Amino acid sequence: MQHDVQELCRVLIDNMESKMKGTCVEGTIPRLLEGKMLSYIKCTNVDYVSQREEPFYDIQLNVKGKKDIYESFQEYIAVETLDGDNKYDAGEYGLQEAKKGVIFAKFPPVLHLQLMRFQYDPITDTNVKINDRCEFMEKLNLNRFLQDPEDHLGQYTLHAVLVHSGDNHGGHYVVYINPSGDGRWAKFDDDVVSLATKKEAIDNNFGGYEDDITVKHCTNAYMLVYIRDSEMKDILEDVDENSIPDTLVERLQEEKRLEAQRRKERQEAHLYMTVDVVTEDQFAGHQGPDLFDTEKTKPKSFKVLKSKKLLEVLDILAEGLGYPSNQIRPWPLQPRSNGTTRPSLLDTEENKEKTLGQIVEGNQWFLFLETADPEEGKVSLPIFDKTNDVLLFFKHYDPIQKTLACVCHLYTPLSAKFVDVIPLLCERAGLPQKTPLAMFEEVKSTYVEQIKDLNGTFERGVEEIMDGDIICFQRCEHDVLSTSELPTVADYFRDLHNRVEVLFCDKNFPTDPGFCVNLSLRMNYMQVAKAVSAHLEIDPMMLQFFKGQAYRDAPGNPLRCTYEGTLRDLLIYYKPRGPKKLYYQVLSIPIDQLENKRQFKCVWVANRFKDERELVLFPNKDGTVSDLLNEAREQVDLQPDGTGKLRLLEIISSKVFNVIGNDVPLEHLTNQAQRTFRIEEIPEDEIELGKDELLVPVAHFSKEIYQTFGSPFLIRITDGESITNFKERVKKKIDIQEKEFEKVKFAVIHMGRAMYLSEETDKPISLKDFLPQAPGTQSISKPWLGLDHLNKAPKRSRYSFLERPIKIHN
Repeated sequence: MQHDVQELCRVLIDNMESKMKGTCVEGTIPRLLEGKMLSYIKCTNVDYVSQREEPFYDIQLNVKGKKDIYESFQEYIAVETLDGDNKYDAGEYGLQEAKKGVIFAKFPPVLHLQLMRFQYDPITDTNVKINDRCEFMEKLNLNRFLQDPEDHLGQYTLHAVLVHSGDNHGGHYVVYINPSGDGRWAKFDDDVVSLATKKEAIDNNFGGYEDDITVKHCTNAYMLVYIRDSEMKDILEDVDENSIPDTLVERLQEEKRLEAQRRKERQEAHLYMTVDVVTEDQFAGHQGPDLFDTEKTKPKSFKVLKSKKLLEVLDILAEGLGYPSNQIRPWPLQPRSNGTTRPSLLDTEENKEKTLGQIVEGNQWFLFLETADPEEGKVSLPIFDKTNDVLLFFKHYDPIQKTLACVCHLYTPLSAKFVDVIPLLCERAGLPQKTPLAMFEEVKSTYVEQIKDLNGTFERGVEEIMDGDIICFQRCEHDVLSTSELPTVADYFRDLHNRVEVLFCDKNFPTDPGFCVNLSLRMNYMQVAKAVSAHLEIDPMMLQFFKGQAYRDAPGNPLRCTYEGTLRDLLIYYKPRGPKKLYYQVLSIPIDQLENKRQFKCVWVANRFKDERELVLFPNKDGTVSDLLNEAREQVDLQPDGTGKLRLLEIISSKVFNVIGNDVPLEHLTNQAQRTFRIEEIPEDEIELGKDELLVPVAHFSKEIYQTFGSPFLIRITDGESITNFKERVKKKIDIQEKEFEKVKFAVIHMGRAMYLSEETDKPISLKDFLPQAPGTQSISKPWLGLDHLNKAPKRSRYSFLERPIKIHN
């Protein structure tokens, strides 16, 4: 569904008008775009007129069945006769026959016309596009539609034609503009502007059919902009440089400068290289393999000429990070064959005279930049012996908190023993000195290997040791490990391999952004429930989960709390690197009880339909309607003087379809899009019916019997009862004012036909009119009573409920 261009136009105009307030151009928008129309009601038999002047910024014209926009204007100002039951209340003159209509008091200098090509179709219950042919003119004379044509000129020239191609579900907008009003047209299609002919701009956009009547135009005009001829020169006045605000000139110049700079950068891109730099500060908080997550960590980027020598490049990096040159050391990040990315040695002495282009192939260089710790007060970094030393990173694993963090990096002599660094590692990890430690080599993202002999040297303890290797260490006391779910680094990495971030959204709120929880694919139902409930701070048994659907972004079937699979089984249909989503809802009863029950949504109405609220009931799955009503009785407030007896009605399209018996099993009742269930208290006079009495469904409709609305109800009809008495009972039931009730027409609806009741007040009602023609007739074909009157509820929008409103944020 596209946003409507008319909505955009109105929002934009409102935004511009508010921004102009308090400035020298305040009032410009109304002066150009605001017209006046006069709504009137004039009595035909007495001297009484009611009129109201209303402003407008655009005029919406009907195109369906109209030859041209003159016919559309004629329909717009057509006079409606108010007579019969629709007479006008003229105050002291009482109900009078009258003429109702509108006339234009003034057209604006710039006239916006919207051709109503998108309309709601009540038959299909959808919005449709009207592609009917409707001609519009380059020159327009609107004098005949003015209240006082001699005082307000109505001669206009077409300035712009906005065209829509497509249907209600989507399409494309282009606009044809006559910039100078001289008949020379230009076509604006996104960022492409081209010359166009008058035929392309006007004649080709009337809509309608091709020569082949089976082919219908889906490209046609949607909005028209006309300018009054007498004010054309003033509105389309040439703009000289002195008229352009300095701020706008500066903005345009800045845009040109930036565009020139971008063009130059594109032309010289081959001369530059991007140097991306990460420091040890960016390793903090990383809980996964390697030193950082390449997808989540944002490096600091530098654009450097490839012709720069290495020492010059290091000076640029040092200045950018705020360090002296002697307090940084570059370690290029190299991908290894096992899928890891680790720092590697770059001999700055050997390469100091080489250019960046000679050292690095390609256009990007990724570095770990080692920096001196300011708190240690060192003047420069220690010397690294590339022959006898190795750069190692040390991560501390806490088996209690199940966290892994990089605590330091060391220049370690190959001949040094593992036990030699234990005191320093305990200090960096905040552990007591002489704490027994276990060490592991992080070989790759899914595998670590324990170092068995800590008295051995680094050179012998780690196979093929090299710069950038990672050593993980942890406490190894038995009493610590026995209380942990993941006692060792190896267990943590196995769990890490199965870890996944899952988005949980509340299924009852379609726009809920949800929240993310890190879970293991090996978790069972209860482990997942506990993790989610910890975030929501509720009992895990008060949660119900739902799978996602593979083909659309919506909740699927609910999960039973006895589900025996794992989280991996639930996420099997999601792409490996795509987002994972599950749905949940908070329950009012524990999930194990809910699964033996059925959720049943219905509506409770009381107090003459003034009180209406949704009920969510949980009867047993094998229960009946009687069980449902008994549970509803505990949640509603019954009238003190009422019968206390309830019934369940099936409502379809604002009509009572069926009264469901108390012994009907609940498994026979299903909720559908147009079907709802309603619970109400049975009135005293409807509990027991005589032989000459009948309960008849009543529904409200407006003109057409399919346009039902409001709350339907049941009413008792007695054979031979007078129409006057019956209408009085209906009036009391729906609690409507006398003045409004006089306009209601009563009709018996059967087989799609309306038979209006006689206006004779003493004529009796015949029960035969409300009986089905044949026994066993389905409820949908049984006669019902219709109340024909105006629907004063707000009209439904012609926009999709999924469409968000247009907003301008500056």
